[in-house]
Amino acid sequence: MATWPHVHAVQIYYEDTDHSGLVYHANYLRYFERAREHLLGVPELVRLLREDGVGFVVYRCEMVFREGAVFGDSLQIRSTPKLESEFRVTFKQDVFRGEKLLVQGTVEMVAVNREGSLVAIPATVLARI
Repeated sequence: MATWPHVHAVQIYYEDTDHSGLVYHANYLRYFERAREHLLGVPELVRLLREDGVGFVVYRCEMVFREGAVFGDSLQIRSTPKLESEFRVTFKQDVFRGEKLLVQGTVEMVAVNREGSLVAIPATVLARI
């Protein structure tokens, strides 16, 4: 049985920041993506795409920025999935530096086939969430 939230570590490098010295806002979407991949299992996601032709796309996302991360920070992306329907899962994904909440995120994903049509979330993914 999985334990929630799933925690994924992210180290902030100089390249992650913008001219203000803060992490560029769009980079948090990349961090969320990495955290979800690790939560679901990269090998299984690759297998699903190559063998079954099933992938995931973002349906909707929302972020609230409370405080910026900076070069040198060690962050945690804490992710908790919630099944919304047979086709859609919502990930609550929050960014922490220690116990300080920096960014609150919600990302809704849907499962699609190679043609982009909705398909049911595969059983192997359901078992992980």
